[in-house]
Amino acid sequence: MYNEAIFLQPVFQERIWGGKKLSTEFGYEIPYEHTGEAWVISAHPNGPSEIINGPLNGKTLADAWQQNGELFNKKEKSSDEAYPLLVKILDANDDLSVQVHPDDTYAREVENQPYGKTECWYVLSAEEGAEIIYGHHARSTEELKQMVDSGQWDDLLRRIPAKTGDFIYVPSGTIHAIGKGIVILETQQSSDITYRVYDYDRTDAQGNTRELHLDSAVEVTTVPFEQIAINQEEQTIGGLVSKKLVKEKYFTVYHWQLNGEANQTLYNDFLQVSVVEGEAELTIGNNSFSIKKGDHFILPATISDYQLNGKAELIVSHT
Repeated sequence: MYNEAIFLQPVFQERIWGGKKLSTEFGYEIPYEHTGEAWVISAHPNGPSEIINGPLNGKTLADAWQQNGELFNKKEKSSDEAYPLLVKILDANDDLSVQVHPDDTYAREVENQPYGKTECWYVLSAEEGAEIIYGHHARSTEELKQMVDSGQWDDLLRRIPAKTGDFIYVPSGTIHAIGKGIVILETQQSSDITYRVYDYDRTDAQGNTRELHLDSAVEVTTVPFEQIAINQEEQTIGGLVSKKLVKEKYFTVYHWQLNGEANQTLYNDFLQVSVVEGEAELTIGNNSFSIKKGDHFILPATISDYQLNGKAELIVSHT
């Protein structure tokens, strides 16, 4: 029986709006001056994470999903399905483009991709005055199209302040953008479909503007915008305070604050864990692992009980 945590190496993505905080705040060796994203738990073809410990060392998470389905309690009927989730850390050194993502049906029918993109953000840090674009003010699809076509961005876009510790749930169809000075941990469906609505007329190093996808964006945007209420619950288990940030169709996400020791039982098919502050000891049977800020791992379905001991902040998710 596989009795280890599965630790993963981040995959870095260059972005026009990226910076260096993935190095300065997390100690990663980033490959680009404008490193915008670390795909820290990923089986997506555009950036699969490599396993860096145990019997699966050197394989990708995509390999393990396909070849070692028992680690994820993968059912026979789902043998052809893609790994469902993707976890990223984003460093917004500049404003991200305003964008929107499709739902599953549109992704499959139009893009021939397995998943649309519903996501959520936990704000790891935010500079003073930082903002997020979340939703819009159009009352109909016709009004949305008219405002987009005429560039009425100040009237169209809904802006909200952002601060460290905020949590934002972003269903597919929601116009959104992360603002300058924000670092987030994003949990999402394993999808890389983005329809760009507005990019502040920026140009790249060659003087080219980035492509916009206005027709598709208008087609998939939910109109009118309606913020979905999420029911957050908190419980204490030994030295662990667990706050359920969201539970919905595609994922459940928790914020864990560990101060001491906690004995845990794995009830899910598998658990994704990102250490965002501090350090601790993870014990599984006779195996012990030191975990610290910037570590990301999966607890596979073959594990029943495990212990945590230390002082750390973690973002945890499962399907």
